[in-house]
Amino acid sequence: MTSKISLYTTQLLAIILLTVSCSKQEKTEDGIVKVNKDGLPVMMPLQEEMPKLTAAFINDKKYGVSRYFEKTWSEKNDNVAFLVAKNGQIIYENYMGFANKRTGEMITKDTPLHIASVSKVLTSTAILMLVDAKKIKLDQKVNTIIDNFPYPDVTIQTLLNHRSGMRNYAYFTSENNNWDKTQTLTNEDIVKVMVDKNIQLETKTDTHFSYCNTNYAMLALIIEKVTGLKYPEAMKEMIFQPLGMTDTFVFDINKDRNMIAPSYRGNMEIAIDYLDGIYGDKNIYSTPRDLLKFDKARYAPFFLNPDLIKKIYQGYSYESKGTRNYGLGVRMMEFDKGEPFYYHNGWWHGNTSSFITLRKEKVSIIVLSNKFTKKTYQTKRLAALFGDYPFKLNDDGEE
Repeated sequence: MTSKISLYTTQLLAIILLTVSCSKQEKTEDGIVKVNKDGLPVMMPLQEEMPKLTAAFINDKKYGVSRYFEKTWSEKNDNVAFLVAKNGQIIYENYMGFANKRTGEMITKDTPLHIASVSKVLTSTAILMLVDAKKIKLDQKVNTIIDNFPYPDVTIQTLLNHRSGMRNYAYFTSENNNWDKTQTLTNEDIVKVMVDKNIQLETKTDTHFSYCNTNYAMLALIIEKVTGLKYPEAMKEMIFQPLGMTDTFVFDINKDRNMIAPSYRGNMEIAIDYLDGIYGDKNIYSTPRDLLKFDKARYAPFFLNPDLIKKIYQGYSYESKGTRNYGLGVRMMEFDKGEPFYYHNGWWHGNTSSFITLRKEKVSIIVLSNKFTKKTYQTKRLAALFGDYPFKLNDDGEE
């Protein structure tokens, strides 16, 4: 027994020493920023254990969640990876359908699926970590970082909250022969097309909300300029690797196209196209379990300084009345009564995704599918099982 304890102690010390050697803490004006040996801010796992759920609570919620899953995802040809957790503890998860019909590979807890626009949540997190580390500022003009960026009033914050006024690259590259669609478009190419083809803003910067993937493609470029690393490597070093997200990666169209789980519409596999080289707004592959690690880590006391965290979860667009708004990398619904509802949905090719984080209740609801369906977006209904949210289990969902 003593030898087992000694072995455990030795292993624990080794892990601690490895962690310390890979990262250190730097004191700043606002708190503590963890940086790696190269000076990059890194996201650390939550060290403090959240309260352990009782068996009675788990059984009660598991019953409600499992009944919802069985009713919603009952078809034999559904493809889905589904997880619900509280305090970082999994209450219910289920995986079904094909990861790849050609090879017969099935979806499991370890199968990375395209998370579509949920990628924006992770991209924004990397940007905010760089803000917290004083490497960039929220109100900094983008043209001070990206050479030849043509819109002088656009700031990092207006990229994050979709108030830049820019047009969607998927539209302006496909118009007027602005881009040869036989060639893969890159993030750098977007800037070149905007400059060479004199692409105008759709609306004046910071006048209203307009959801636009171009914003997050530019944020990925900013990450590259500031870190000196390509976006996939920066995300790996800053977020994926420190959190142990071993099944998460950024898709590389030149290396990964024959390795990833394809997406489907009905029984038809959807082909990769010229837009699949763009990242930041999309193109992260992950699993519900890895995304749970990410969501749990955001409760760490020094994840970001408190003022910056508040800015994430506040709305910035109130020109029109309504419950819907957008923070810094997060969608939200703000109701007259009850808690704000924070989430992000995604859709790319046949991939759909929903990432719901109930901040007050510390509940994570994560659904990924590589076969097009709007059922993914109905998952918001489950929030009513955990807190004061005006959803019912027969509400309609939407993207």
